[in-house]
Amino acid sequence: MNSGALVTIVSPSLTKRLEGYKIKGLVKHKKREYRSSDIKSSFLVIAATNSEEINRQISRDAEAADKLLNVVDQPALCNFIVPSVVRRGLLTIAVSTGGASPAMAKAIRKELQQLYGPEFSRFLGLMKKLRSKAMKEITNRKQREAFLKELADRLFTG
Repeated sequence: MNSGALVTIVSPSLTKRLEGYKIKGLVKHKKREYRSSDIKSSFLVIAATNSEEINRQISRDAEAADKLLNVVDQPALCNFIVPSVVRRGLLTIAVSTGGASPAMAKAIRKELQQLYGPEFSRFLGLMKKLRSKAMKEITNRKQREAFLKELADRLFTG
């Protein structure tokens, strides 16, 4: 929802979360079954139905229309996969199993969320300020790199 994309959901019903997005005006909803023409003006298509038959039809339609396509939990039908992502301020960690196990990617993401808690955002903010200052004040590149590496090692490992 942070991308600024115009998202249209085609489905007879919505989950509570998606209904909330609709109410906030973050997504458009076509309350009906999928039609091949639904992807005509789309740049990217995500098929997330509970019907393998409909997912396969969407995959065929997207391939014929040369669209980017992700079919949730069916990597063989996709032409791109979506990683599981951890965001902590300036830090972004993406985890992918190449479509082999989205559940495993999610489990790893949850573990990383514990390892890199909200405090890591503050740490990176400090590192950004210190790096900016070092870039201005330490003119020798090798000395600057050594200083920044030492700083990261000390601050991160304690």
